[in-house]
Amino acid sequence: MSVMLQVNGDVKSNYINGEIDHKDEQNIAQLLPSHRYRCLIDRINDQIQSGTKFFSVEFFPPQTDSGTASLISICDRLSVAQPLFCDVTWKVGGDNASDKPNSSMTIASTIINYCGRDAMLHVTCVGQTKSDILKTLIKAKERGIKNILALRGDPPRDCEDWKAPNDGFSFATDLVSFIREQFGDYFVIAVAGYPTGHPAAGTYEEDLIHLKEKVDAGADFIITQLFFEAETFLSFVRDCRNIGIECPIIPGILPIQAYQSLQNIARLSKLKVPQKIIDMILPIKDNDEAVRNYGIDHGIQMCRELLNNGAVGLHFYTLNREFATKTILQSLGLWTERPARPLPWKTSANHARCMEDVRPIFWSSRPQSYIYRTADWEEFPNGRWGNSASASYRDLNDYYLFNPRARVPKSELLDMWGSELQCEEDVWDVFVCFLSGRENKNGHKVTCIPWNYETLADETKCFMEKLIDINQRGVLTINSQPNVNGLDSADPVHGWGNPGGYVYQKAYLEFFTSKENVEALKSVLLEFPNVNYHIVDSRCDTDYTNCPELQPIAVTWGIFPGKEIVQPTVVDPVAFKSWKDEAFGLWIDDWGKLYSEGSPSWAVIQHIVDHYCIVNLVDNDFPRETCLFDIVDRMLASRNRKQ
Repeated sequence: MSVMLQVNGDVKSNYINGEIDHKDEQNIAQLLPSHRYRCLIDRINDQIQSGTKFFSVEFFPPQTDSGTASLISICDRLSVAQPLFCDVTWKVGGDNASDKPNSSMTIASTIINYCGRDAMLHVTCVGQTKSDILKTLIKAKERGIKNILALRGDPPRDCEDWKAPNDGFSFATDLVSFIREQFGDYFVIAVAGYPTGHPAAGTYEEDLIHLKEKVDAGADFIITQLFFEAETFLSFVRDCRNIGIECPIIPGILPIQAYQSLQNIARLSKLKVPQKIIDMILPIKDNDEAVRNYGIDHGIQMCRELLNNGAVGLHFYTLNREFATKTILQSLGLWTERPARPLPWKTSANHARCMEDVRPIFWSSRPQSYIYRTADWEEFPNGRWGNSASASYRDLNDYYLFNPRARVPKSELLDMWGSELQCEEDVWDVFVCFLSGRENKNGHKVTCIPWNYETLADETKCFMEKLIDINQRGVLTINSQPNVNGLDSADPVHGWGNPGGYVYQKAYLEFFTSKENVEALKSVLLEFPNVNYHIVDSRCDTDYTNCPELQPIAVTWGIFPGKEIVQPTVVDPVAFKSWKDEAFGLWIDDWGKLYSEGSPSWAVIQHIVDHYCIVNLVDNDFPRETCLFDIVDRMLASRNRKQ
């Protein structure tokens, strides 16, 4: 039986993964999550129908785990402008479908689940039997991947007479047919088009016939090979339409970024670079910045011509770089950093989570961790949190791709968090520097702490001075939100959800502090009956709360036209204990492991784990100024008197 929240409701809208369903009767922007998944080809057709231009990006798997972590950071930054999808290439002879962090499968899954963007996985015929391909597709489905770019693939080098194995496929057409036979319409399938003809085709006209065969076999849309002049693509589209290819055709754009890479790509693609481009680049070929600037200018002009002449969108071959793609998009007006949020937390693009609209507040600064730990859930909370007694949270290990620590070198962490810790106060100072932005005693900015590797939320500024003050006194805050009473849902700081609504928040404070402070806090809390609290130590020897064991508390909710009340963020006692394990674990796994075990610095961190508690406080009296900082002040004053 589900447990009702203090404020609960059901959400019904026509919006998923950042895309509007243009059939909405009220014709207003719908930001709240939908209860149904809308597949990529439908969203592409929505964009075409509305005349809205879109873009997408391509990445290739890096060679190393650290390179992969950097790539995910690039994807996160490009995702700000909401590409319609990201595709991930298939390495020739690579371990593409493995669970390794730098496999194509893992990267595509990470983009969907943790970056919150739809992803497309390349799958090739070369190097795979029918059984291999089937296993890959089954695994892709299990990972939440719903889009496949079906390719023959490049034969191994020095293998001009490549032939498929007896139990394999020779052509992409066969692969498309196989996917449709095995999976029906589960996957959206894209295929490659070659504006100047495939190098292996007898003639350009023959290659067009093969392309139509791929579409007739079940492909949903076409992404083209790169080209250097807009007319090459426009002529190709006309030729496709003339032979009955009616599906969307998206131009593939490769910004020229260096002379050497241009030569290599042209050689591998067997494309001829127009002489006028060579004439422009040769005089500056040894100046990478000049070549890149030329490439950006050329890309802007070509893309503008494409869009002005009917191109539905643009697909960028990024080469795992962001600057050129971002600059071109900005010049075209396609780079829009949209501040509106569907929900107060970062959503996943996994179709299995399309109904999810409720999460515990504890993971606000670690949404990727929450998604990872709940990935095995068969259903995700919708409209209400439900009975949390049956919820299980996957154990964290230190080897998941999205681990933000992997993106920061150990030397930088030591600069920020201290190469040598002598006492607890040294740790307190790290928290203060993180909040205040001032340099630490060694002259380094603290841009992250283990519980938050991202920029501080704007709403933190509402009580920044108070946060700094209590951190200076040993109340180490890792999560907070101010109270909000009926602000416009479009508010740039606190707003979320559909336009025309109103949002509400209860003040929330979460922190580590010593057990001596906690003893004082217990007495102070008796004077504040409208405050819910939960206090736990690392071993659960202390577990002190006034919250009903299985009764979550809504701490964020919204009211929107034509909708029932939405409450996307809760405080849940059971989930808090799972979060407690993770939060204390970060002291050791992210911070303590920077030092030799048994060293004085390690001992300081271990002392905090052993002698501190994690506390959350909820002020239910949201219309009034919050009392939470008053509670902390009284706790500290009481402790000082006892000393």
